[in-house]
Amino acid sequence: MTTTLDAKQTELVRALNRNQANTLVAYLNYKKYHWMTYGPLFRDLHLLFEEHGNDVFAMLDELAERSLMIDGTPIADPNDYLTVATVNASSGKLSVKQMVEEAIATHELIIDEMHKDTEAADGAGDIGTADLYTRLVQTHQKHRWFLKEILKKGDGLLL
Repeated sequence: MTTTLDAKQTELVRALNRNQANTLVAYLNYKKYHWMTYGPLFRDLHLLFEEHGNDVFAMLDELAERSLMIDGTPIADPNDYLTVATVNASSGKLSVKQMVEEAIATHELIIDEMHKDTEAADGAGDIGTADLYTRLVQTHQKHRWFLKEILKKGDGLLL
């Protein structure tokens, strides 16, 4: 038996796929930062990037499985992730400050999109997807907060 998605469901699945792709790209960016960090805050940033990356990675299954729960299809082919994602894959050699700024920008994009996606899910009467976004956005907000605190001056350490 084949299930046909209506227009609202199709848009919800498209948004879930984008969020799934963004999540994988954000995770891979965090792995880069984790491996490539250096300097006087090395240990703290190395561990922070690992922790944030693990938190983000844990979101992947939830997003993919939510697509399945609403009769959609998650992204499964690795080649499709970069074409669907709106988060940019990190590239090139970055300073630690640039890594932190790039991670903040990633979270800001994801937060903005998840706010819009939550409204769309609410409008479609899909409280399950809206709840998922509401919960996940809180993690992104917390990560953004931690990263923004790193860039504040006053401790004598410069990034």
